[in-house]
Amino acid sequence: MDLFSFEALTALITLTAMEVVLGIDNIVFISIVVSRAPIEIRERTRKIGIFLALFMRLILLFSITWVMSLKEPIVSLFSFSFSGRDLILLGGGLFLIAKSTFEIHHKVEGSPEENIQQLTGAASKFLLLQIVLLDIVFSLDSVITAVGMAEHIPIMILAMVIAMVVMLFSAKMIGDFVDRNPTIKILALSFLLLIGVMLVAEGMGQHIEKGYIYFAMAFSLIVEMLNMRYRKKQRIGAPL
Repeated sequence: MDLFSFEALTALITLTAMEVVLGIDNIVFISIVVSRAPIEIRERTRKIGIFLALFMRLILLFSITWVMSLKEPIVSLFSFSFSGRDLILLGGGLFLIAKSTFEIHHKVEGSPEENIQQLTGAASKFLLLQIVLLDIVFSLDSVITAVGMAEHIPIMILAMVIAMVVMLFSAKMIGDFVDRNPTIKILALSFLLLIGVMLVAEGMGQHIEKGYIYFAMAFSLIVEMLNMRYRKKQRIGAPL
């Protein structure tokens, strides 16, 4: 296939844009998890997490026959049949709900002493394990989407690599912005909680269009940005 043909370039641009959008939740999760790590290892952990996400996607892409076989039912419970994909989405969704709920509770109820201890404690060794677990779930979704949008493996690989480069360069900026603004962090955690609910629903066979969720998140973010601007104007005593 000619990678420079109009059809190939159109598929590449479309798929790259979709992969970047699908990577947003991955970046947000990595940023939230990495914020618990000691400052000196945050950037390294963030980069490792993103490279692992790319590695997972490429491995699943080259195992596409196995990935597509995950859609076949393997377990039946009452009137529900679950495929391997459903079980992975269920597990990932429940993990994301639990993780987001814990982080929101810690952010709202945790004491400053707890924050300091968790930022510098030995518990940071579990960060990469958490990132790997969610990378698997997000990568499965990404690869299945790629297969549905493009027909040629080279285009899929190139789109994923470009999307990961974008994620690599934007992750620190997003992470720092989230860390500097507590309300944005709560909003990001709420977004991850919503993604977790969506994954559980998908695992139960109830499809939810991701566009609705991303639109809701974008709208909430715009409203919060306006609130931040308003609070900043109030602090300096200037008119809005």
